[in-house]
Amino acid sequence: MNWFRFASPASFYPLAGRLAPWFGGGAAGFAAAGLYIGLIAAPTDATQGDAYRIIFVHVATAWMSMFIYLVMAFWCAVSLMFNARLAAMMAQALAPTGALFTALALVTGALWGKPTWGTYWAWDARMTSELILLFLYFGYMALRQAIDEPRRADRASAVLALVGAINVPIIYFSVKWWNTLHQEASVSLTSAPTMAAVMLTGMLLLALAAWFYSIAIALTRVRAIILERERHAGWVGEAALAVRGVR
Repeated sequence: MNWFRFASPASFYPLAGRLAPWFGGGAAGFAAAGLYIGLIAAPTDATQGDAYRIIFVHVATAWMSMFIYLVMAFWCAVSLMFNARLAAMMAQALAPTGALFTALALVTGALWGKPTWGTYWAWDARMTSELILLFLYFGYMALRQAIDEPRRADRASAVLALVGAINVPIIYFSVKWWNTLHQEASVSLTSAPTMAAVMLTGMLLLALAAWFYSIAIALTRVRAIILERERHAGWVGEAALAVRGVR
């Protein structure tokens, strides 16, 4: 199969339509299983009580806030290097979901911080760098909206996204570089997890749910972006008729 043909918006549009429902269904299944484990099956923590259960949502959203930004920056780099329209559209489609997960990570972190640290917010290195990530998402989207010509908007916002990518490793390593309130990662690729297996399972299931949701919503959103930006192409009219069942 020639995968390069899907670099064309016209070819990618129907593929995205076929894949989005599958990823959406997977997200729902993983979320149901993860929430059952996190809220019901997982035991109560000996020191934090039931307040710790917010980590099942907090960790998944925090992971996705950083991962989506890196993927968005990757598509921005592809759009700059190859002048690829679809890559710019993919970055544009990912930004709102990344901003959503970043906001959820900040809110759930604050709710977890109150019973744990006695305060909703402290200008901790990780909290502050995560807040900067939210501003970077907002800045990316605002810059796109401020420029009327789509190709100029692609290039300007791509540069901003690539410069802002330096904040992601700062978020990740902040707990190692500075003395922060935030605990170090409980899950690492280089060491054994520091939590019970059932807790880790619930956390990973919700992370998969967030990942599948992100793919599903990005595919759905990029289809709308393709229709808007390619509206003068002949195939767009045919696609619209097919959706309505006229053809």
